[in-house]
Amino acid sequence: MPRPPRYDESQLLDAAVRLAAAGGPAAVTMAAVAKESGAPNGSVYHRFPQRTVLLAELWLRTVERFQVGYRAALDSAPQPLSAARAAAREAVGWCRANPGEAAVLLHGPEAFGRRDWPEEYVRRADRGNRHALGAVAALAAGLGASHPADIERVTLALIDLPIALVRRHMRDGGTLPAHAEQLAEDCTSSLLADLQPHEGGGSST
Repeated sequence: MPRPPRYDESQLLDAAVRLAAAGGPAAVTMAAVAKESGAPNGSVYHRFPQRTVLLAELWLRTVERFQVGYRAALDSAPQPLSAARAAAREAVGWCRANPGEAAVLLHGPEAFGRRDWPEEYVRRADRGNRHALGAVAALAAGLGASHPADIERVTLALIDLPIALVRRHMRDGGTLPAHAEQLAEDCTSSLLADLQPHEGGGSST
């Protein structure tokens, strides 16, 4: 029976997260990941044949982990305003629980070389974004947001505002205050409270 690999992809990506959180995307090199993880250079190249693939996998694993909880929050309540509040809280809470990965998200995909990713990784990123944005759109519809200004308000409440709150406190290694989740939830609620939800509308996708 073959012996399992000593250094698996998850361990190497965990090391890449630590490097990115401490020094930004430029710090994530093949040699640095090998040193941080304690793996031989060959183990890194065996799993990631080039740095572009390493950076793509790092970004995609991070954003996909975030999207799992975020989409679940969008689907978590039968009433769309309650689901919106849960999603805003989840976005901030996930970043608190995963500060290294939150630092990766704050850089954005372009900083991790998206322009040079192989096509399969671009498709994977686009597919995940479509699903997440589709969930936001479904919730917006449930809230009765049909005018462009109302749709913009939903986007601000569910995406821009939580990101801005996290960015202000966590950029450059800072931490979120204890009230951050509640503040995000309250602001989202205030922004969306005067929309007119459809009767029985939810946020199912």
